[in-house]
Amino acid sequence: MQHNAPATPAVVTPSRQSAATDSKPKPWHWNVVLLDDDDHSYDYVVRMLQELFGRSREDAYLVAETVDTQGRAILMTTHREHAELKREQIIAFGRDPLMQTSKGPMSAVLEPVH
Repeated sequence: MQHNAPATPAVVTPSRQSAATDSKPKPWHWNVVLLDDDDHSYDYVVRMLQELFGRSREDAYLVAETVDTQGRAILMTTHREHAELKREQIIAFGRDPLMQTSKGPMSAVLEPVH
């Protein structure tokens, strides 16, 4: 029988992060916020919200009205990766075929919830 020498313990070096990163926790929840413009119709917004967010026609219309009158509306609050996915889906939804002035998708931003 051979006698093996005890294994040398692995040396673990702590990762280097700035003091600001260590002291400030990263937000866990993010808002997906739809921004108003004049290049998309209510019908477009309603259809997008039904297809991408599973909203009822009535609820989607209320959100479209909020975006129109307040300039923005929070569509959902979720973790960052899911929020990024939903923003990308809004962008991928494309232009509004009902509006000649529509050159592209609506704008959406992510905002951390503190």
